[in-house]
Formats: sequence, structure tokens, C-alpha cells
Amino acid sequence: GKNEYDLLVIGGGSGGLACAKEAAQFGRKVAVLDYVGPSPRGTTWGLGGTCVNVGCIPKKLMHQAALLGGALKDAQHYGWNISQPVHHTWSVMAQGVQNYVKSLNWGHRVQLQDKKVKYFNIKGSFSDPHTVRGLTKAGKETIVTADNIVIATGGRPKYPTHIAGALEYGITSDDLFWLKESPGKTIPLLIDVSLECAGFLTGIGLDTTVMMRSIPLRGFDQASHISKKKQICFTTQQQMASLVTEHMESYGTKFLKRCFPTKVEKLKNNRLQVTWKNADLNTEETDSFDTVMWAVGRVPDTKTLNLETVGVKTNSETGKIIVDASEATSVPHIYAVGDITEGRPELTPTAIAAGKLLARRLFGQSSELMDYDNVPTTVFTPLEYGCVGLSEEAAVQCHGSDNIEVYHAYYKPLEFTVAERDAAQCYVKMVCLREGEQRILGLHFIGPNAGEVIQGFALGIKCGATYPQLMKTVGIHPTCAEEVTKLHITKRSGLDATVTGC
Repeated sequence: GKNEYDLLVIGGGSGGLACAKEAAQFGRKVAVLDYVGPSPRGTTWGLGGTCVNVGCIPKKLMHQAALLGGALKDAQHYGWNISQPVHHTWSVMAQGVQNYVKSLNWGHRVQLQDKKVKYFNIKGSFSDPHTVRGLTKAGKETIVTADNIVIATGGRPKYPTHIAGALEYGITSDDLFWLKESPGKTIPLLIDVSLECAGFLTGIGLDTTVMMRSIPLRGFDQASHISKKKQICFTTQQQMASLVTEHMESYGTKFLKRCFPTKVEKLKNNRLQVTWKNADLNTEETDSFDTVMWAVGRVPDTKTLNLETVGVKTNSETGKIIVDASEATSVPHIYAVGDITEGRPELTPTAIAAGKLLARRLFGQSSELMDYDNVPTTVFTPLEYGCVGLSEEAAVQCHGSDNIEVYHAYYKPLEFTVAERDAAQCYVKMVCLREGEQRILGLHFIGPNAGEVIQGFALGIKCGATYPQLMKTVGIHPTCAEEVTKLHITKRSGLDATVTGC
């Protein structure tokens, strides 16, 4: 054809790179455009997208740093002599994490080269449905034409610009993981990423306060409204969210509930003074912090793409691109995958899978669509929360409360016993259909290694597992995961769900 490339991918994150590399396997001529605009604080990073640079990877590593701190406390109960007090050095951790992330950036560059994918480090915008133009850092104009274009530019953190001083003095998750020095006394202002960050900041010994307007982990609700056609409704129940935050409170994270920040000011000593309104007491309150981190949601990174010109339709409320089941936008041969697409979970593995499947449909004679049902996920708070399938509320909404059965248990991980750790928040809940073969609709688990526990059960639920089948499954003893195979108390019975004995 007259176009230079068979496929152009805009955005070098998880979804975009997976799509580009898969298309290249089919011997197609592929290009990737990637550009990281600096955060308001000036933070930038390399190829690989949010997950690699400012998301899952650094977050899980810092979560691990905090878990090790907890393990040091437990160790004494197990006979290890550890001289107190133990200190954590932020710069050592940050250096290790940042070096690993840079190795991943490099790895992505090398993979693109190996697969003969052309990489442009430029910010592109559409000039027509087959043409994207952009400026290099040196200001030289580059024009790229392609038969098919995939938009995979993801999202960036939102700033509450209506709050005085928010932009000047606040940071976001885009900056936190690249700080060279400790953020000190920190106030993350909320959603789920902030709970994860608040958790590990407390865990490494920092004075951390979370200010919340409403319910914790709201992001899980918003990522997954019940669409009529597909029930991608892994809504977080209030119950699970409060268990996670209760555990954090018991380990020293402070929570300011139903509080609305009104302004941030810099004091003479360089600390930041935050003023907020307490909705319950109807009072104005203030305190000073070293770092103010905003975690009030993410916005799709489409501003400079010039989508209106080519006619790519977006949801006017969310700014996300509207796609059909085959990831196609309103313009033929323009597709979109990942966080930028409307009504899809904002998760790395779904973006990767969707990107690969799209490339196979475009160039490999495949017709397989991405299945967004029963996608498992985990929140890496100090006590992890993993889930797959429907929440209790979503199941009630989909099937009616008389048609679902909820099995649940409060359990105690064996490791917690000798360490004299409180296990009040370790909880597992399974949502099943009540009639017929009692198909499992959702599984929710709060406890250590929740991601590792949920992953295997996700296969079972994907395959249509039923409650009787689970009851025939032999548990591995002693583990936390075996508690799922022992669930027998229903919520409707009103019986005490605390597991006793081994």
C-alpha cells in the first residue's frame, strides 16, 4: 500500500508493546511511537509504560520492602536476635528499584530491535486517519503513515486543580517511585493506589495519613460498572475495603475520613501545610507534612492526539475511547487497547492480552476476542486483597439476593500464631449461584500473598467451577489458600464464620 507501515502503535506501555511485538511475529512492518511528558514535578522515565515505570513493578517492590520490615518484627518471636531499633534507608531501596526499572526499559528497547520494530521517541498527533506527525526532542518533524493504527497511550494521574497549591506543591504516583530521598511525613489523598502507597510508606516507618472523601478502594467500583452485555463487575464491597483499612489503621496508618482538602501552602521551614474541611464535624482543620501526594484517579492521555479531527469517538465524561468487542474505535482501521478504552479494567494483563489478540486478528487470521469476564486482580495493601469474578453486590444485582449463596470465613494464617499477629482481618468470601450446580460467581480473599492464592482459583472459575467441585478439592495443609476449600458457613445462616482448630 501507499502507507509506510502495516501497523503503527501509539504508546509504548504494556498493551501497545504487546500488540507491536505480536504483529512483528507475523512479519509485518511495525512502528511504535512513545513519549513520556514530564510530570508537573518534572519526573520522566523510559519505555515500558505505567506498570513498569510508575505502577505495578515499583509498587510491588516497595510493598515487599515493607513486608520485610514486618518480617523483622516477627523474626524475634521465632528466635532471631535482631538489635532494635531497625532503620530503613529510602535511598538504598529507591536506587535498587530504579535500577531494576531501568533494566526493564532497556530490555523493551532491545526486544523491539530484535523484532525489527521501529521505535520513535516522539509525541504524535493525528493529521488524518492514516497519518501521525510529531516532533523529535530536537524539534525535527517526523511523519509516519500506517494502514492500521492502535492507540495505547494509557492514563496519567489527575490533579485536583480546584484546590489551591495542589499542582505547585503536590506529587502523584508518577513522582513517588522516582524520589531519591524519603518523602518523610506523607499525606496521600485517596484512591486504591494511595492505599497501597500509604501501606508501604507506613511499613517502612514513615508517618502516613490518608485523607478520604468517601469510601476506600472506590477505583475498583469505577473500573467496572455492570455493563448490560458483560458483567465485568468486580466491584469492591464495602466489607472488603473496610477490612483492608482497619488492618492498616492497626499498623499505624492514620485515616482522616470524610475530609475534603481545601488548600496546600508552603511554610517557611519548607513543610507543606494542608487545610481541610471535616464534613462530619463541619470544622476546618490543618496540619503540616513533608509530602502531599494526590491519588484522586487517572485521566486518559489523549489531549494531544487530535482525536476529534479524525473522528475517533470518546466518552465525554471520562475522556476514554469508545471501542467495540474487537477493540475497534469509531474510525475503521483505528483501534485502542488498555487503560485508555472505555469500560475496560485498568489492568496490565488485560491490556497485554487484548493487544496480542488484536494483532492476531489483524495479521494472523484469528477471530478470537478478548474475554473481559472473570479477570482476577489484587490490591497490594499491607494485608493483600485479591478477587476474581463478581462481588456480592454485583451478584445480587445480576441474579437477585434469593438466587445467590455467600460462603465466608475469618481464618488465621499459621505464620501469624507464633508471631502473635492479629488476624482479625484475614477473610475469605465466595459468591455462588444458589440453584442447580451452584456455579461459583466470585471469590474474594484478604490475607498474605492474596495474588498467589487467587491466580489458581481464577482458572477454576474461568472453567465454570461449582461449589460441590470445590468441596471435592483437597486443600494443601497448612496454607491460607486451603481455607477456600473448607468454606461451609453461609452468610444467610448468621453463624459465626471464625475458623477454629487447624
